[in-house]
Amino acid sequence: MGIEEGKAWYLPANGSLGVARVIAALKPLLENPKISFFGHNIKYDLHILENCGVQIATVSFDTILASYLLYSQGRQHSLDALALEFFNKVKIPIEELIGKGKQAITMREVPIEKVARYCCEDVDYTWRLKNLLYKQLFDRGLDSLFFDIELPMVQVLAKMELNGIYLDIESLNALKIEINQQIALLRQRVYDCAGEEFNLNSPKQLGALFEKLEIKTSKKTATGQMKMDSDVLESLRHQYPIADLLLEYRTLEKLRSTYVDALPSSVNPQTHRIHCTFNQSVAATGRLSCQAPNLQNIPVRSEVGRRIREAFAPQKADWSFLAADYSQIELRLLAHFSSDVNLLDAFNNGEDVHSHTASTIFNIPISSVTPDLRQRAKAVNFGIVYGQQAFGLAQELGISVKEAAAFIEIYFERYVGVKEFMESCKEKARISGKTVTLTGRERAIPEILSRNGNLRQAAERLAINTPLQGTAADIIKMAMLDISQRLEQRKSSALMVLQVHDELIFELPNAEIDVLKPLIRSSMEGAMKLKVPLIVDIAIGTNWKEC
Repeated sequence: MGIEEGKAWYLPANGSLGVARVIAALKPLLENPKISFFGHNIKYDLHILENCGVQIATVSFDTILASYLLYSQGRQHSLDALALEFFNKVKIPIEELIGKGKQAITMREVPIEKVARYCCEDVDYTWRLKNLLYKQLFDRGLDSLFFDIELPMVQVLAKMELNGIYLDIESLNALKIEINQQIALLRQRVYDCAGEEFNLNSPKQLGALFEKLEIKTSKKTATGQMKMDSDVLESLRHQYPIADLLLEYRTLEKLRSTYVDALPSSVNPQTHRIHCTFNQSVAATGRLSCQAPNLQNIPVRSEVGRRIREAFAPQKADWSFLAADYSQIELRLLAHFSSDVNLLDAFNNGEDVHSHTASTIFNIPISSVTPDLRQRAKAVNFGIVYGQQAFGLAQELGISVKEAAAFIEIYFERYVGVKEFMESCKEKARISGKTVTLTGRERAIPEILSRNGNLRQAAERLAINTPLQGTAADIIKMAMLDISQRLEQRKSSALMVLQVHDELIFELPNAEIDVLKPLIRSSMEGAMKLKVPLIVDIAIGTNWKEC
């Protein structure tokens, strides 16, 4: 602990004082609402103290979040890295205390004098960083984003991590048996198609097989062998059945190993719930990421992905899941940023935007739009947001590059405002070297001036998408803050358990559904005022799949 730069104290809970005496002495201090505390990645400290029965009343700063907001692109935000960068200080490595590998010891075994020096150094350089970064936040105009959104989110996310989410292991084990059977059948179908058996997980053997079958790929490895990644197989799936089978096999294998096999080991034996970590200081766009385990990437479009979601359910009887999902938020933000008349009209008139786009592109009445035309328009809409070129669109729709290019060209002829917005994003990034969201979040994009064409084009896509994706990330954070506060005011039993990009998952008593459903909707739809309405779709279910 410390109260100013250059001074720090270490209280040895593992010494003669003992944990109980140290906690008893510190608890009144730490829980005093008139005293504020800060740290580096303070959410971790909140969990440690919570486990000791201590709840910090006021968090005033977090140096890892300040560093992230100021330098979100391509920088290490660890305390060691920042101390070296800003103060040319090489901090004591943890290995110097506990060693590494099989010979490593615990911190309890390290002499108190060494631990004290190590911990006090952490405190001192956190102070130094705070004094430096605090001023930079105000100088850069990032103070409101930091103090109004990011810092309050620390407490919300800490509570979500503490809540965790229940996993029905028996349900997942039953799915495991089915998936193993499906994988075995797929493996045999690949063998039948290849005319021989081989190791499906060996790129070298697969490359040799493709050469034997005279299947050509455009990508090569550094050693001159055929590349066998998903992009290559995706480009071949419409022409060669074996490529389609291999993609299906790989998808199932990944779901099995990543989720079906691994998730049960993530369940806490005391709570019977998974307590993943939500990261605020990783994604340059401002999106939250999830780890240990990552529950954000469980697919919803595949049947196996939905079955995995089915294993997540309320832990108590007479409780349900409520899923609240922003409808097409990035397209709505595209309408707001671009002020394109056609997009604004579609959203403000409550029309289906993909059918509207199909009607506009193909110059037909909206009543004549077929499911196929709507799907093509949908692919163009989302492709535009992510800077997709004709080749990518052609791959997705299974059409020629020429046809895809024509779709994109017609789209920009009809949606002139969108074209102008995209060009202005690129131009602003070229001038300023960065892109900015509606809340002022910045992302540096130095590669936009690169002489390397691929790097430059990738940077241009980031310049277009980041204001959309970053603003969407900030909107859902603002909604989470408001919902959390309103649930606390109502003393509700409901738990916010998961955030998946534009979606929030709640675990709540059935008796509270009718009250909390409109509360959640109003918080999310009212999080930010745009030129078009924010719309939230809400679903109730007995498990995540049903939502």
